[in-house]
Amino acid sequence: MQSALDLADVQGLIVRGYTMPRARHLLLRIDEPAAARRLLASLVDGSTTGPQVTSAAPWATKPDSCLNVGVTFAGLRALGVPAESLASFPEEFAAGAAARAQRVGDVGTSAPAHWLPAFTDRGLHLLVSVFAQDDAALTRATDAVVRTSGSGLAELCRLDAALLGARVDHFGYVDGISQPTIASAPPTGPPDTMPVAPTGEFLLGHPSQHVGFSYPVPTPEALGRNGSFAAFRMLAQDVDAFHELLTEQSRRTNLPPEQIAAKICGRWRNGTPLVLSPDTDTPQPALSPDQLNDFDYVGRFGDERGLACPVGAHIRRMYPRGSRVAGNGGHKHRIVRRGLTYGPAFDPTRAHDGVERGLLGLFIGVSLRDQFEFLMADWANDGLFAPGLGRSKDPIIGANDDGAGTFSIPGPGGRTVLTDLPRLVTTRGGAYFFLPSVTALRHLAALSDEPGSNAP
Repeated sequence: MQSALDLADVQGLIVRGYTMPRARHLLLRIDEPAAARRLLASLVDGSTTGPQVTSAAPWATKPDSCLNVGVTFAGLRALGVPAESLASFPEEFAAGAAARAQRVGDVGTSAPAHWLPAFTDRGLHLLVSVFAQDDAALTRATDAVVRTSGSGLAELCRLDAALLGARVDHFGYVDGISQPTIASAPPTGPPDTMPVAPTGEFLLGHPSQHVGFSYPVPTPEALGRNGSFAAFRMLAQDVDAFHELLTEQSRRTNLPPEQIAAKICGRWRNGTPLVLSPDTDTPQPALSPDQLNDFDYVGRFGDERGLACPVGAHIRRMYPRGSRVAGNGGHKHRIVRRGLTYGPAFDPTRAHDGVERGLLGLFIGVSLRDQFEFLMADWANDGLFAPGLGRSKDPIIGANDDGAGTFSIPGPGGRTVLTDLPRLVTTRGGAYFFLPSVTALRHLAALSDEPGSNAP
């Protein structure tokens, strides 16, 4: 039984994609709590002249830009949230991404010691994310935030991202196809026949994906209810290593490079799922956009052994759908992904140009531990959850720092094993944020510096 959801109280990026081609993320430090509270108040005061936090409420006309806010655990403390309330937040959020790095595979070159300084700064308190239709709208919104912030907040850094070509990442894969459908929220992405995610899988204060259990709501309820958590990640993609992998593995196995690219992902690079078209990225008749996410690995699709889509393929590891996995939890660890690429498009005629390229993304759920961290630790960087994977790691996002990654491609005549896979994605920074509801942002804005005045 789902509880009612007030869409106007929920930050919009949690339950729907904005499909805007520009993004800017401001990482801010609070030097004067009163100034930070004034900024938050200005973003939820109903003004028609200044930027406002974008809620999930339907809009009649799509705006030029959307804005959302995240707060770290240290940021909540800096805003004046009392100790009793802080103690009600989950321990992984309080610890922060740097402290939890090893669990999610942020080791070696991805360890916090190599992150951009802003991500390990103890003064990282706020994330203001602006998504915009064009550069002019992006500049208007971010300039307004900076003006309102004044001298009471310091900008640790700003990170820009933009749509690359036809919604592809730097490896050339069409991205953002699969997103969970959340109960009581607007549908997002191509439809599928997978179970609808309970509201409480993504928003606090509602029934969760675990029968009879709801995740604890931080106190007071005005602060916790309808909030969510996000892992903000800066992920560098080694495009040179990716193309060299395709070339070398093709030479070793006699498989075409594009087939290898499809097998390690689970989709052809144009988004066509292997389960629906194992032999070509241009099936006849052609798949409609609404068909690109409407599949499973079991039942009428009959791919339990992974002959079409290998069990270790990236999209199958990150969302096994109906596949047999340890704990029967194939539908219980989903996340919402919001991201855009940074850096210029790769030019294969100018390989090894030394330019960094990658993804800036928010990975959102009601529990960092049970969703984001679980996916990275148990499914991306360990294979014991599914038959036949052993200790292998995800071929695309796995922590294959030793260059000894493996990937098995089942076939009618036996298995083809790719070996010596390198780390393709390196973490350049990470942080854990609480995404407060509109009510919670007003609650934070109303806090005071007076001792005892903020008691829950």
